[in-house]
Amino acid sequence: MSNSSFRIGRHLLPGVIAVALFGVMAAVFLTASIGEPAGFGNASVIESIGFSLLNIADAEGTVPTEGFLAAFILIAFALDAALDGSIMLARREDENVTDLRSEGNDRRKGGDE
Repeated sequence: MSNSSFRIGRHLLPGVIAVALFGVMAAVFLTASIGEPAGFGNASVIESIGFSLLNIADAEGTVPTEGFLAAFILIAFALDAALDGSIMLARREDENVTDLRSEGNDRRKGGDE
């Protein structure tokens, strides 16, 4: 036999709430009715993505979408800046690189020493 006792108190409240939330979510998902899947018919999804990225007016046979020209331009600028930065860092390494260490005369205490 063990002398352990089960303590009931406020510290169990988050666990009880989590179990209750799981029960509610499980009930909702198990009783939800899902209709028949409906695709886009004969519309070209890839073409629609291209039109929405460049904010071009919708053509026939495409899925109507929102325009994303501003996001496309911002991503292009961010990628260009990253590429320019990587080229700048690569060129900087070819120049004379000096160590940041001293010659050993300057011993300071610290770390695990």
